[in-house]
Amino acid sequence: MRVHIADHPLITHKLTVLRDKSTPSPVFRQLTEELMTLLAYEATRNVRVQDCEINTPVTTTIGVKIADPKPLVVPILRAGLGMLEGMTKLIPTAEVGFLGIVRDERTLKPTTYAERLPDDLAGRQCFVLDPMLATGGSLAAAIKFLFDRGATDVTAVCLLGTPEGVRAIDSLVGDRDVNLVLGAMDEGLNEKGYIVPGLGDAGDRLYGTAD
Repeated sequence: MRVHIADHPLITHKLTVLRDKSTPSPVFRQLTEELMTLLAYEATRNVRVQDCEINTPVTTTIGVKIADPKPLVVPILRAGLGMLEGMTKLIPTAEVGFLGIVRDERTLKPTTYAERLPDDLAGRQCFVLDPMLATGGSLAAAIKFLFDRGATDVTAVCLLGTPEGVRAIDSLVGDRDVNLVLGAMDEGLNEKGYIVPGLGDAGDRLYGTAD
């Protein structure tokens, strides 16, 4: 597994505003989208392309276009939805699938409750979006789900990660082709499994809570 931690002042600045508990949901959503576009630039560095011939105003030349089959973007519900627009702005031709995974707050174990994905992912480049890599349980479950559908090329993008989460993903994937792109690596987890210093519950801060 390859781990890339983005090191850019704009990313650090935007993450600082996200971490501030006084940042309101509308601003939080906007910044999450902007951060995702910046991280997507790194995550798609090895996106597959194919040659194509075009006519410029001057001559004919060979360029490239996104190769078929198109990349598949998979946000983990619900917090991953806040990252989706930032990704599809960069790759508007990508297809989108969904995985609903919830973490039991007592056991910290993930459960898949919904999915909308192709039955066969062989040959597809898959990009998984999840804001927080805490224990790694939800992201590991999502990556395993994609592997079970035949995926062999998976890139996971997270705003924040922890050493514990990275170890969990590394233990799952072994020598398979997985990239992990993080906006920052935080200190670790507290006794409740939350990232420290973190930014709280990303889903709640994006969308509020539903009674």
